[in-house]
Amino acid sequence: VHEVSDKQYIVIALILAVLTALEVASTEVGGLGSFLVPALLIMMAVKFFIVVSYFMHLKFDNRLFGVMFYLGLIGAVVLYSVMLATFHFFIN
Repeated sequence: VHEVSDKQYIVIALILAVLTALEVASTEVGGLGSFLVPALLIMMAVKFFIVVSYFMHLKFDNRLFGVMFYLGLIGAVVLYSVMLATFHFFIN
């Protein structure tokens, strides 16, 4: 059994806080232009990976569980991207 120390949890929380601040700042500043959505999706995926790996302990669990979660992440990103593309092409 692998344990995550309190120090590691603090570092993880700081990383998540910084990523969240970057997400909010990128939407408020608006300087990313057409890269905004891909940048937000990448930051979302990184945060998902960190939360699932450490807070849900998948990093230390059976590899099959991790594969199932990551397939779900990929599916969600693909579905979201298709929906964004659909709205972009058919509403304009």
